[in-house]
Amino acid sequence: SVEWDLVIVDEAHKMAAYRYGDKLSKTERYKLGEVLSRTTEHLLFLTATPHKGDPENYRLFLDLLVPGFFATQRLIDESLKNKDNPLFIRRMKEDLKDFEGKPIFTNRYPKTIKFRLSEKEKKLYNKLSIYVISQYNIALQSDKRRNITFALLILQRRMASSTYALLRSLERRKERLEDLLKEPELMKEMPFIDIEEIDDYEEEKRWEQEKKWEMLSIAENREELKKEINTLNRLIDMAKEILKEEDEVKLQELEKAIEEGFKKIREMQGNEKILIFSESRDTMEYLVERIKSWGHSVNFIHGGMRLEDRVNAEKVFQHEKQIMVATEAAGEGINLQFCHLMINYDIPWNPNRLEQRMGRVHRYGQQKDVYIFNLVAEDTREGKVLVKILDKLEEIRRAMGSDKVFDVIGDIFYGKNLYQLILDAVANARSTDEIIKELDIRVDEDYIKKVKEALGESLATRHIDYTRIKEMAEKAKEYRLIPEYVEEFFKRAFQKAGGKFRVRKDGFIAIDSVPYEIRKIAEGVDFKNRYSSILKSYSKATFDKDIAFKNPDTEFVSFGHPLFEALLEWVKRSYFTRLQRGAVFEDPSGRYNGVLWFFEGEVKDGKGQAAGQRLMAIYDNGRELNEINPAILWDFIPQDFNEPTKVDVTKERAQEYAIGAVENYKQEIADERERQAKIKRKYGIKSLDYLVGELDADLAELYERQAEGEKVDIVIRNKGERKKQYEEALKTLEKEIEQEVSLTISMPKFLGAVLVKPTISKDMVSNEEIEKVGMEITMDYERSQKREPEDVSKENLGFDIRSSDDNGKMRYIEVKARADEGRVALTCNEWFKAKRFREQYWLYVIAKAATDPTLYIINNPAENLNVQEKVEIVRFIVSSEEWKDKGIKA
Repeated sequence: SVEWDLVIVDEAHKMAAYRYGDKLSKTERYKLGEVLSRTTEHLLFLTATPHKGDPENYRLFLDLLVPGFFATQRLIDESLKNKDNPLFIRRMKEDLKDFEGKPIFTNRYPKTIKFRLSEKEKKLYNKLSIYVISQYNIALQSDKRRNITFALLILQRRMASSTYALLRSLERRKERLEDLLKEPELMKEMPFIDIEEIDDYEEEKRWEQEKKWEMLSIAENREELKKEINTLNRLIDMAKEILKEEDEVKLQELEKAIEEGFKKIREMQGNEKILIFSESRDTMEYLVERIKSWGHSVNFIHGGMRLEDRVNAEKVFQHEKQIMVATEAAGEGINLQFCHLMINYDIPWNPNRLEQRMGRVHRYGQQKDVYIFNLVAEDTREGKVLVKILDKLEEIRRAMGSDKVFDVIGDIFYGKNLYQLILDAVANARSTDEIIKELDIRVDEDYIKKVKEALGESLATRHIDYTRIKEMAEKAKEYRLIPEYVEEFFKRAFQKAGGKFRVRKDGFIAIDSVPYEIRKIAEGVDFKNRYSSILKSYSKATFDKDIAFKNPDTEFVSFGHPLFEALLEWVKRSYFTRLQRGAVFEDPSGRYNGVLWFFEGEVKDGKGQAAGQRLMAIYDNGRELNEINPAILWDFIPQDFNEPTKVDVTKERAQEYAIGAVENYKQEIADERERQAKIKRKYGIKSLDYLVGELDADLAELYERQAEGEKVDIVIRNKGERKKQYEEALKTLEKEIEQEVSLTISMPKFLGAVLVKPTISKDMVSNEEIEKVGMEITMDYERSQKREPEDVSKENLGFDIRSSDDNGKMRYIEVKARADEGRVALTCNEWFKAKRFREQYWLYVIAKAATDPTLYIINNPAENLNVQEKVEIVRFIVSSEEWKDKGIKA
């Protein structure tokens, strides 16, 4: 079987199992989950509804992640209270914020556009209702036909979508009934129909089923069939007349909504894009033609299209068209966050689908607020129910001050099957007033409290240690291989390989031609399978994820991109052996004079899997060794030096030092692994011990009953098997914990060496005493401003001081101290970090540091200073006039 590193399961709650007494019922998806659980290293479930109100169902669901980890609700509650639940967490879109406290998701504003049918539409609706409900009632009275009753309501659903969709359904039905007249016997056997199960089908499969529903007849003889065909003819004529006279009110409301929508988009300076949803493919095709006739450019997506055609349609909509008309197929797997306005031409009778539709535009990456227009006929039975649902959602939204209600509509109307209520309304099975009264929930404090509980606001699962995560994110930002490094590497290596690129006026990169050697590497079958194919050119590319995120038409080139990976492979093939022989660099600051040894350190766990890898640079100046930041290499000048050079230091000595560095790294990993193991012992081991003990007690009682002659053999066998499963799970978990905390290091792998020679440039003359004074002045100033400064100047991070205020807001400060008022030089590392951190990066220049110190402060120097790049000394020079003019005296 295949072993997976990571499996992500969306809509994971469909992997369900249920226990009825001693009987365990598993869905096919649950069985798949059991297989994946055994064959996957990391398993991630995504679901909006993990808990269906059944604790045992929930525990069985958690068993797929780690069998028996939570034996009782008490243990789950304890883990939530202690904020150390390792298995699950619940977040709402509206709750998610970045580390500045700004919402990640924009607002959304739903608006229900209510309208009344025209006189002719009302007549058609009433005639259709009489026909459908009479068929429905006849079917109800027959045992053979009762299971198809709701399928007969499909025609009503079609009219709720559009008159055109109804017409097409009526024509198909009439054609089928006329064919039935020619057959020797009428259809006697009726198919079994589970309408809610079919509603979960993929769209194309659901359409196939619905077309069959259109053709179902309950006629007992040919006379009844002829009578039904005559009724269909009258309905067809009425529908055609409405379409011919263009008397569809909803279509008129759509045209007005489109104009209002474009006006709203222009006001918010957004993209002139509108997404229109419909349940019916017939309606979609009809709307595409009507919208074209209004002078708008339009395309479409539906469930009959291949995924690649849908993705292509998405691109066409993004770059070429104003409007997209889509069926439910666009509600899954398509990202349209460049569109800010959505119109529901028809409302799904399963209202939980509304959130899926909204999610196409209201998603991560959306830069504007989202507006949703819902078109509903308020004078139809189903329309009245839908209006009540939407109005009630709006009332609850206002009462809560949040539109997260749309995330979990089912939780808001807890215990009410909205789909069934709409079907009951359409079939007249219950009066509309009765249904509306049931939906008319009193929105008071108690109800809002219940809603918040349903939304997870009262669950400790909402707990995220933002402080810890923010600290981790800040550290990651400081040590990350930032895009500026990646871009510089790419440019230099790509030119070396013979590639051509240019910087566009808008700052993006245009890659005009990819050299043959790179394309040849990318043509390998293994390479294509792993990274996909590369193009001959890229008209607009960036190395910055944030920029690519805000410019969806841009190619994001980084690790994992086929062009970047092919270039890396070319560099490895062309230069790796030469790298191990060594290279010569000059240090223009004059500080470094020795050898930089590069090693790769690795820590493995008891499973033999990598627990961590780290690139290490060991600097040996002949007297002592120190581990330094590998990024220091950017601050040195490469030399074309091919003569063998003898050095007084040895690789063995550096390797021995590297072993100690890897041991320190191992301890960092061990601390985190032990923390995780403690939680697993606390809940997992305790839970499994509890379950085995419970089953032991049950079996002891059952054996006594068996001895007294009671037939409990099957129950004994089932409980015995469960006990065995939990005992095996216990052994597995104990072994897993032991392996995870058992860490070893391997011999650090030698990658290469660099001989660094000092060569002092007049722009880089430095004085340690002056620099020390500058650091002291800066540290004192930061403390005086109620911030906590930390000296990190020895870590070569591209800044000297990390300083935070009471709110955790961070300043990255580069200190430049001068004996006079001369120009200032920034290293590549410093300049790259200034470009990356922008407003968080500060340049502090201390003039006349020894005699009459004055502190000048410049925020965001990469954008606020004019600098001169001196390639020959890999420095960025700031004139004294520039930093004095732009700096603020402290």
